[in-house]
Amino acid sequence: MSMASLEGLGGRVALQVPLRALSVAVALAAAILAVLVWSLMTGSYDLSRAEVIDTLWGNPPSDTAGTVVWEFRFPRTLTAFMVGAFLALSGATLQYVTRNPLADPSLVGVSQGAALVVVTVTILAPGFGFYWRPLLAFGGSLVVAAIILTIASSRRGGETLRFILTGIGVAALISSFTQTLLTYGDVDGALAALTWLAGSVHAAGWDEATWLTVTAMIAVPALLAAARPLAAIRFGEEVATSLGIRVVAARRGLVGLAVGLAATAVAAVGPMGFVGLVAPHLARRLAHSGVGLHLVLTALTGALMVGLADLVGRAAFAPVQVPAGLFTAIIGVPVFVALILRTQARSQL
Repeated sequence: MSMASLEGLGGRVALQVPLRALSVAVALAAAILAVLVWSLMTGSYDLSRAEVIDTLWGNPPSDTAGTVVWEFRFPRTLTAFMVGAFLALSGATLQYVTRNPLADPSLVGVSQGAALVVVTVTILAPGFGFYWRPLLAFGGSLVVAAIILTIASSRRGGETLRFILTGIGVAALISSFTQTLLTYGDVDGALAALTWLAGSVHAAGWDEATWLTVTAMIAVPALLAAARPLAAIRFGEEVATSLGIRVVAARRGLVGLAVGLAATAVAAVGPMGFVGLVAPHLARRLAHSGVGLHLVLTALTGALMVGLADLVGRAAFAPVQVPAGLFTAIIGVPVFVALILRTQARSQL
């Protein structure tokens, strides 16, 4: 395997990374940049590529162009990218911690826990502070994650099939409560909640982008710093313990990070399924690498998935806005079925 050497701080920090993985990361970043420019160009008020670039450099061709780009399209696209990265990183972390290739925030009830709390507040207490939404979503997700992990574990540890079945069951139960809540409250509140539950980015603005940016500054570096415990835990509790990892504390901290990332994403745009399931597997197929670089590739893949899904949903059937969550589900369902079949085939060997 070809390796590339990266050095910094006068040679005191040196890294060796697979050349293919580095090339894939650069290609994904370039694709995200292309989707950004394309997204800023597309809409009822068309802009050329040159006009978009001039606007980004602070020289908009008109006041209208500056308003459209900076107040509407740019925060929406930025939110889509960060939501995709957060859900992808959450899914990858859950897959590593549980040693379960089928783990995903939307499949195991984490996203539904956040959704239940947010919908409850939206319907029953519409005047509650808007900026409390991420914290409430985090609390709901954390409670659900704790319930699922408690039910799915045994004295011999967690089992893949029990974890998935428990998560799907709890997610279905929570979703039924959420749907019941939609029958209460006024029509405007129910419609707002339904739009949010569809996983749509069209209403996202700078408030949501600010939530996500603050979370990214805290959670993403912490997750990348935890690459060593993740790498050890994926080989099992005994191996991780022999390597000096405090498994229980590490697992709790990593689950908390995964829940926080998923809850913040869900609070911003609503539940968006299968991103956390598909992105880690797609990143691994694009290039094999260590845990840290795999997390980077996973974040870039998730960002590209949701950014492109939002762009297609906005442009393909204009002026109708199709939620990005619909397109991620169309991609994710076949992948989920394929992974289920592969897991069953391996268990029979």
